[in-house]
Amino acid sequence: MGWIKKLGPGLLFAGAAIGVSHLVQSTRAGADFGWGLLWALILANVLKYPFFEYGTRYALATGKNLLEGYAQLGKHYLWGYFFLNLATMFTIQTAVTIVTASLASILFGFTLNLVFWSAVITLLCLLILWSGNYNFLDKIIKWIILILTLSTVIAVVVAGKNEIDTTSLKQVFPSGDSFIFLAALIGWMPAPLDISIWQSIWTLEKSKKNKITLKEGLFDYKFGYFVTIILGVCFMGLGTFVLFGSGTTFSNNGSAFAKQLIDLYSSTLGKGVYPFIAVAAFTTMFSTTLTTLDASPRTMENVSKILFPQKTLLNFRFWIVLLAVGTVAIFTFLLSEMGTLVQIATLLSFVTAPFYALLNYKLVTSKQMPVEHRPTVGLHILSYLGLIFLSLFAFGFLYLAT
Repeated sequence: MGWIKKLGPGLLFAGAAIGVSHLVQSTRAGADFGWGLLWALILANVLKYPFFEYGTRYALATGKNLLEGYAQLGKHYLWGYFFLNLATMFTIQTAVTIVTASLASILFGFTLNLVFWSAVITLLCLLILWSGNYNFLDKIIKWIILILTLSTVIAVVVAGKNEIDTTSLKQVFPSGDSFIFLAALIGWMPAPLDISIWQSIWTLEKSKKNKITLKEGLFDYKFGYFVTIILGVCFMGLGTFVLFGSGTTFSNNGSAFAKQLIDLYSSTLGKGVYPFIAVAAFTTMFSTTLTTLDASPRTMENVSKILFPQKTLLNFRFWIVLLAVGTVAIFTFLLSEMGTLVQIATLLSFVTAPFYALLNYKLVTSKQMPVEHRPTVGLHILSYLGLIFLSLFAFGFLYLAT
């Protein structure tokens, strides 16, 4: 298993991605539509692939993260990112924290109050990151992903054998209110596109400790990306095999949803695995919560250094405290149901995806990029298709929503 130790930013990407998009959206898609939205899951992963890859490609080819690249393209791009991130980071952080809190309420049990659990989890993450002790999670994230992957694949195989009547692969295109869910699914599958910025930062950090080549970095990224696709399909399969056609729907109540989610595993693998699965699911979501609480402030710190070089107070600690306080304020005063906040966060990611996709593509095809490391013809074609897909879907959604 020594090869696992060589993996780094790719599994950090997987750890950040395998959260709400998989545990919530993919499972709900299977429960409501069976395999009917498999086309959307696969298409989103394929057409977003190059824009995530460009984070790793650009970082290793130039020694700069994507934010530094945006600044060289023009500060107006960086201003655009600054305001978009400011608008989305609170809702995204709230969404992942609520799911984590829901799982904690089931796992630890002494209270089902999501506001309490959200505050505790946010404070715990803040303390870990404030003291600079994030490295311990970095070391175990690969084992968390491995355990969750194995348990999920086994659960799907067992459930599939027991539910042969729900294996229709007929694809559907939702309309009306269901189209909003489709947009949310695509928006956060496998992850919001701004995570490509985090990927570029993680890749440079990995390369500082152990110099890695572009080939090694891309293999690491592709491995993590492949894991996210497999688990997305698996979670959709669980929803399909266990709940589709049963008349049961996922609850919008956080604690009830978390229990239904864990029951998907225990109903197929047996009650004896319930504690194990509960811990695995909670740890996965906790790593996502911790990662987002760390990454958003770090990106805002990088942006602030470029846009406000004299404002030394706009450092990592300022942004992480602001994000933590803002997150607590949202779920204290605005929380009504988990589903609503998850939908807000995913839809914001959906409509901003073309912006990040275009910037990343502009960077890797600009003069900043060494010619030998620029995208292949295949990646160019996939990028054009991705830009068209993301733009048309975003404009279509905005048209229907107004």
